[in-house]
Amino acid sequence: MQNFGCRATQADGAALERQLLDRGLARAGTAGEAEVVVLNTCTVTASADQDVRAAIRRIHRENPASKILVTGCYAQRAPEEIAALPGVSLVVGNSHKHELADHVLPLTNAAGFVPLTEIGQAGNANVVIGDIFAHTELLAAPVFEGEDSAEKTRPNLKVQDGCNNRCSFCIIPSVRGRSRSLRIEHVLRETNALVDRGYREIVLSGINLGRWGRELTPRMNFAAVLRAILENTAIEKLRISSVEPMDWSDELIDLAASSPRIAKHAHVPLQSGSDKVLRRMHRKYRPWHYADRIERIRRAMPDAAIGADVMVGFPGETDDDFEQTRALIERLPMTYLHVFTYSSRPGTPSAGMPDQVPVQVARERNRVLRDLAACKKGAFMQSFVGRDVQALTLTHCDGKRTEALSDNYLKVFVTGTFPPNQFVRVGVGGRESDALVGSHRSCD
Repeated sequence: MQNFGCRATQADGAALERQLLDRGLARAGTAGEAEVVVLNTCTVTASADQDVRAAIRRIHRENPASKILVTGCYAQRAPEEIAALPGVSLVVGNSHKHELADHVLPLTNAAGFVPLTEIGQAGNANVVIGDIFAHTELLAAPVFEGEDSAEKTRPNLKVQDGCNNRCSFCIIPSVRGRSRSLRIEHVLRETNALVDRGYREIVLSGINLGRWGRELTPRMNFAAVLRAILENTAIEKLRISSVEPMDWSDELIDLAASSPRIAKHAHVPLQSGSDKVLRRMHRKYRPWHYADRIERIRRAMPDAAIGADVMVGFPGETDDDFEQTRALIERLPMTYLHVFTYSSRPGTPSAGMPDQVPVQVARERNRVLRDLAACKKGAFMQSFVGRDVQALTLTHCDGKRTEALSDNYLKVFVTGTFPPNQFVRVGVGGRESDALVGSHRSCD
């Protein structure tokens, strides 16, 4: 199996792999050795689609006898496009991803299995796809950092899927459906299972994580699932992945600030600092709302990592709009950015908007923000020189020092060799490129 894209897609893939292993199938060493190759896809950008098509061509060239099954977001958005590619045997949309094992097994030499759903045809492949908004299943299984099983230390646990927002640039709601939440009892079961296996930090993730619990009965909020985990599990560190600015409530900020078991790290998507552009994007906040939340987070957590997603080149974005974005980021206490250049997605409102920004202009704006982000991250890192930080060891480096990740999302090189998955106290002596360097003080 090969997964493409975000943490949620990785979590889906982990759940699917668990299903396949439970049904008696075994992992192949490489795609070239596999009887069936499952590609779990992303479609958030045009380049994501291109990556999938390139992978299909490569696998078919290297192993023409293999049966290629394509699932995930790209499969839901454009099944006929994928089905027309040589080597593809079956396309399963997100609408039926939860029953994927029942479609994989008939493609193998295993006998006695039939698909649960009637299969249609498109091109040379069978297609299984339905109404994503009628889909209520939520796949969830932990996804681990690193490839070496001995170095998997920070499992990502998806507790929410889908999105009820309708941002004009985003295809995700139409390929993942409505927002839905993993019930608390299931969240606690998965978390406790990870604790029992010795993991000390988990990362909660979702498509629109801050909306967790809104559709449950009784209605709940994201802070409630955090409290439930803190009160009912022994997990030592809980890290929150991306949460929209309007969902960083005072309650959530106060909880994150007050609990030593919640990592001091807030990722708050911005997209644009221009009010005009945010309105065209159909975002549900204004620049001043965003600034208020970031400043509130910084007051509550002075040492927290604060990151954002920012998009440049959205249709109609003028030089003045971009300057508003740049100035807002410069003013706010951000510590890192994920900068994206707008990618038109078929079927989204923005795809038909006038005044598309020239590619070279968008790329230059991307470069300006990446340079600004590097300056801000450097200043944030420098503020920890001469101080102690807590970090979780990840991997051995060169036999002389160990890579770790700090509570506030900074890479740290610790002198000496330590096994993965250990909390250590590090005295920071300096910086080296994009990492802090220091000496071991104690184990926490």
